[in-house]
Amino acid sequence: MRLTDHTDYALRLLMYLAANPERNVTIREVAAVHGISHHHLTKIAHRLGQHGLLSNSRGRSGGMQLGLAPEQIMLGAVIRLTEPDFAMVECFGKQHSDCILAAHCQLKGALHDATCAWFARLDHIALSSLIVSPLRPACASATIIIKPVP
Repeated sequence: MRLTDHTDYALRLLMYLAANPERNVTIREVAAVHGISHHHLTKIAHRLGQHGLLSNSRGRSGGMQLGLAPEQIMLGAVIRLTEPDFAMVECFGKQHSDCILAAHCQLKGALHDATCAWFARLDHIALSSLIVSPLRPACASATIIIKPVP
């Protein structure tokens, strides 16, 4: 399974906002920091705002902040919101499959169970756990630190 760029960018945006809770952050800033299209990020921010994950304000000192506490934003919910579907194989999306193995195939069930288990895990991972404090890295061997922009 591979997540779309849309989901990747949504997660980056949310993580950036979680790392900068004390101020409004602009789309232009996030786009520049991550090298993401401003136009594409605008669409993502709009959608996340429609679902209450972002709070957007306009004007001279406008920008975005998280609409919920980082502890309340679960990774599974964000991925469900931003991914178009989870049809891992051709027969997932159809009532009737053209596959000649369909009557005896157990693959669809196995992949469905795996997807459910994957989401069960992601539903327990909060945005707050994805942000590591620069003062206390979670793992010394492989730490990604998102530093607030002054």
